[in-house]
Amino acid sequence: MSKSVKRVRAALEAAGIVPDIRELGETRTAEQAAAAVGCTLDQIVKSIIFRGETGGHALLFLTAGGNRVDPARAAAVAGEPLGKADAALVRAETGFAIGGVAPIGHLTPVRSWFDPRLLDFEEVWAAGGTPRHVFPIAPRRLLDLTGAEPADFIADA
Repeated sequence: MSKSVKRVRAALEAAGIVPDIRELGETRTAEQAAAAVGCTLDQIVKSIIFRGETGGHALLFLTAGGNRVDPARAAAVAGEPLGKADAALVRAETGFAIGGVAPIGHLTPVRSWFDPRLLDFEEVWAAGGTPRHVFPIAPRRLLDLTGAEPADFIADA
């Protein structure tokens, strides 16, 4: 088991949750992940990372699989201009590779925001530390664990 998956497992256990981290094979898109676990697209939690241009740190936006983050709305929510987070920043601050960023188990605290659409479900699926691993969780529980702030940062359809 990779160090990344072990960190996610440890974070779930520390929260009193029995981990159910599943290996699916390569699932690089929310569509692929939804098909692999048999859920709707919006039950997939996408971890979208930007670089805060003022602070220089990774900023995490957790969104439903069918939604897109609007960079201008996300910047307004974050209170700073946003730029592209490169692989080195993502790995250094979260401990995860792009494509497998879990919403929990980060190396350092990461400011996070939460798409309220995720709260419409009893269960959602989030990255488990690699592009091949996911875990199910109640969205309210995920919101509590991440400390994310519910916010409107979604692009209009």
